[in-house]
Amino acid sequence: MSRPRIVGIGGTTRPGSGTEKALVLSLAATEAAGAETQLFGGDFLARLPVYAPSEAPPTDEQRALADAVRGADGVIVASPGYHGSISGLIKNALDSLELLRDDPTPYFQGRPVGCIITADGWQAAGTTLMALRSIIHALRGWPTPFGAALNSTTNLFDAEGRCREPKDAWQLTTVADQVMEFARMRAAT
Repeated sequence: MSRPRIVGIGGTTRPGSGTEKALVLSLAATEAAGAETQLFGGDFLARLPVYAPSEAPPTDEQRALADAVRGADGVIVASPGYHGSISGLIKNALDSLELLRDDPTPYFQGRPVGCIITADGWQAAGTTLMALRSIIHALRGWPTPFGAALNSTTNLFDAEGRCREPKDAWQLTTVADQVMEFARMRAAT
């Protein structure tokens, strides 16, 4: 297999958010394992128009996101936990993938999708992870067996953007490893 293409979707409207830092670390782990990556972070996602099924042509941003997912061997989605579910920013990005509905391989069909959640407490992290997994299933993707749930009340990252706790770094690397493993298995079939 040539270098797997892994697309990261996630972050918040806040520059340097913990959610985006977590996604960047997980993508870096896929790069270390040989992947080519593309990040659609909070700044990009904030420019997506609110998804509305209509006859309006897609924007350049919507096309760029859809094209990247179309060409991806795997995806990692990172969302903050807001009130027990994923953020509107992430939901809007995933809804924008409706552009892929008529593709031969629509949405996330057959692709491994890693899940990363950052939330202000364990309850929100758990419910948000379950919500994201359900959405990925609805988009015909394969959520990886392990999903990272990070408690953002614990000051997750140091000044260089590295995880303060080894268990958090392990979670992000495990998501990356599983996306890579399943992307390679998919390519071998």
